[in-house]
Amino acid sequence: MTAPSPERPDRPAFRVPRRIVTGHDMSGASVVVSDGPVPVTRELPEDGVAFHEIWVTSTAPAIIGAGAEDPTADDITVPPPAHGTRIRINEFLPHSLDEHGLQSPMHRTQSIDYGIVLEGEITLILDGSEVTARAGDIIVQRGTDHAWANRGDTIARVAFVLVGAEFGEEALAVLPDGAIEGLMHHGPRDAPGAREAVS
Repeated sequence: MTAPSPERPDRPAFRVPRRIVTGHDMSGASVVVSDGPVPVTRELPEDGVAFHEIWVTSTAPAIIGAGAEDPTADDITVPPPAHGTRIRINEFLPHSLDEHGLQSPMHRTQSIDYGIVLEGEITLILDGSEVTARAGDIIVQRGTDHAWANRGDTIARVAFVLVGAEFGEEALAVLPDGAIEGLMHHGPRDAPGAREAVS
């Protein structure tokens, strides 16, 4: 069970996940090169959201290193690299919705995102509909405009695996005007003029 937040005792606290990374020693034997809390976490308490960056790759196929290099050390950006991947865990606290009933603004990234609900429930809001996913459910997000909301009474934890992608001609033909220009390219709530997002 997660301890309450000291700032808001009625809310659970964010929980930084443990990350275990393997590699090779000088003889080529497989070893654990790091084991501990994820090194990059960003909390947005006003939104009731936390981002825990697990790993990122910048190419496909990805380059496998041997040692303890850590590609997550850069600033948090919501989308993955154009030809890479990103895995993170997002936490959504309950009772943190804005005046529109959302926990994130509507946003779009040029990526395929696999959202695996680990705990609680999270509502995916699309342009004209919404669906609630519960622990064990998996959302496949395909470059659509979307937002998130935890409308339950417990924390929602979602593992997101984001894969860099490109819109095909069929999708480009039906996207609304300005969709490509409005893509989210930066981190959560930190780029002037950028569309803000939480995954």
